[in-house]
Amino acid sequence: MSKDYYQILGVDKKASNDDIKKAFRKLAHKYHPDKTGGDDKKFKEVNEAYTILSDDKKRAEYDAYGHTFNGQGPQGGGFGGFNAGGFDFSGFQNGDVDFDLGDIFGDFFGNRRTQQVKRGRDISIDIELSFSESIFGTERKVLLNKTSQCDHCHGSGGEPGTEMKTCPTCNGQGSIHETRRSFIGSFTATRTCDTCNGSGKVPKDKCKICKGAGVLRKQSEITVKVPAGINPGEMIRLTGAGEAISGGQSGDLYIKIHVKADPIFKKEGENLTMDLNVKLSDALLGATYNVQTLDGPISLTIPTGVTFGELLRVRGKGVPHERNSNKRGDLLIKVKIEIPKKLSRESKKLIEELKKEGI
Repeated sequence: MSKDYYQILGVDKKASNDDIKKAFRKLAHKYHPDKTGGDDKKFKEVNEAYTILSDDKKRAEYDAYGHTFNGQGPQGGGFGGFNAGGFDFSGFQNGDVDFDLGDIFGDFFGNRRTQQVKRGRDISIDIELSFSESIFGTERKVLLNKTSQCDHCHGSGGEPGTEMKTCPTCNGQGSIHETRRSFIGSFTATRTCDTCNGSGKVPKDKCKICKGAGVLRKQSEITVKVPAGINPGEMIRLTGAGEAISGGQSGDLYIKIHVKADPIFKKEGENLTMDLNVKLSDALLGATYNVQTLDGPISLTIPTGVTFGELLRVRGKGVPHERNSNKRGDLLIKVKIEIPKKLSRESKKLIEELKKEGI
């Protein structure tokens, strides 16, 4: 039967050799029979298409004769005779094949050519703030007992000024190749050298403080800058302030914020709210009250005829804006009118007179 090899690989007839190779890698990875959900039939079809289109001579003959190619195609029987443009599987049946797992099937076998950078452990701590500190922001210094970079050798593991020599374990390569055999062949994996941590060099004289490790456990003081307007439960992340690791990146420090409740103020977005008890007479006639805010005392005018639950707004006495501390929200004061539980005879007479007047 005639086959459209371009259609099988999903490429245009004018596709470059690079495009054909990329298409083959993608489909070979998708249909590999050893992979869950693989398809042996489609995998062989993809191999056949690639064998023809990756060879300039065969491709020219195929283009000239149309969909049917009468030249020598791939041999039958598994993968024997198949040469995928540099990916030689001719010895695959006998288990002799030796290739790097970071190649076209790198993802399938769970290994990659690019190696992950080693990273130290993350640390988490809790900090409790007063309500005022959470509104205006603050700085806290905390002491942590953690693995940190050695101050004497600055993480190099050698005495200051010592000569660096080639690592004897990896011969200066920074990595070690390990070959393992399996039922489908021998596979080569690469790992970072533990002796030099991938640098390929080791100090001639080891650091006398950390014994060549580059890191050691010690008490470290860390400054935590708490931004204004932070909420309870929020986390602050300090990159690189976690535990250090030899030849890798330090982990991060996560600080969880707890805020003590305030008996007067509450935070609502960028505004602060509070309740203010006002005498009935002051509510009727108006008055001036001294009110304590987070910025200090202010003089607040109670307007004549203020009603219960009415909000009095004091601008600029709320929460500082996150990006511009010069801008702030407002302080919202909720009026609560105190109703006297007991009245004197004179007070009763006055209220009765007001009642007669319809007040």
